[in-house]
Amino acid sequence: MDHRKGPRRRGDELNRAIFTAALDELVEVGYQRLTMERVAERSRTSKASLYRRWPGRAELMMDAILNVFPTVEELPDTGDLRADLLAALRAMADALNSPLGVAVRSVIAELDAVPGALTLHRERFVERRNQLMLDLIQRAVLRGQARPAALTPRVASVGPALMRDHFHTHNGPITDDVILAIVDEVLVPLISV
Repeated sequence: MDHRKGPRRRGDELNRAIFTAALDELVEVGYQRLTMERVAERSRTSKASLYRRWPGRAELMMDAILNVFPTVEELPDTGDLRADLLAALRAMADALNSPLGVAVRSVIAELDAVPGALTLHRERFVERRNQLMLDLIQRAVLRGQARPAALTPRVASVGPALMRDHFHTHNGPITDDVILAIVDEVLVPLISV
């Protein structure tokens, strides 16, 4: 289909179409065969439009991943530190256990080969993930359930880092048992008052 036919999409609407197309293409053909040309075709836009936004597929896939990763606003504020941590890690696990997990593994494997991609990954993905956890800890501090000293980027990174380690070393889904162990054995004792 010619992308020039039909109503012109811009901004968030176009980005959503591109991200959906990129993830659908990934599931269908795999990361190694994913091309910007096929994503452009699938999203009914031009390659030039893609390359104006992203220099290559690694950067595009990082943003596609971020688009479906949870934000603190999308997570329930349960009023309880443990329940909030479980909700956050379960949402992350759901994303990683989906076809999105294939994208994450593939993009991470390519980071060393793409100049600046590792920095971009840290700025866009790791810092956003850590901010989500910091926001959850901040809510718990305000409720008197968490130590103010636990409100650091290093503490915020612990739960997601343990999940990432499990994700990479076990090459399988992150089960609820893993999430419960991370929250109950590590995060609650580390963060709570």
